[in-house]
Amino acid sequence: MIKHVTQKTYEAEVLKSSVPVVVDFWAAWCGPCKMQGTILENLAKEITDDQAKICKVNVDEEGQLAATFGVQSIPTLLFYKDGKVVDKAVGVRDVNALKSALGI
Repeated sequence: MIKHVTQKTYEAEVLKSSVPVVVDFWAAWCGPCKMQGTILENLAKEITDDQAKICKVNVDEEGQLAATFGVQSIPTLLFYKDGKVVDKAVGVRDVNALKSALGI
């Protein structure tokens, strides 16, 4: 399942997650973001909640949150383990790259 997170829910959903998390910073008008969104939707069908979590942040609605993490280009993917960023990717990544970064 993909969760849409905000400034208010980021800590609980991402930083305090007991499983690895990928956070997709995106916008509705962004073509590459739509491509990445489809890839993430397909990944969400393959993994279970105890393997990893997929979260999305709409940069148009959560500009301050995007700025906090230095997001300047979209799509930007942040990969978390134990509440810390362990990898960052700018641009579209395929499902195998996502799985590898999440350790699944």
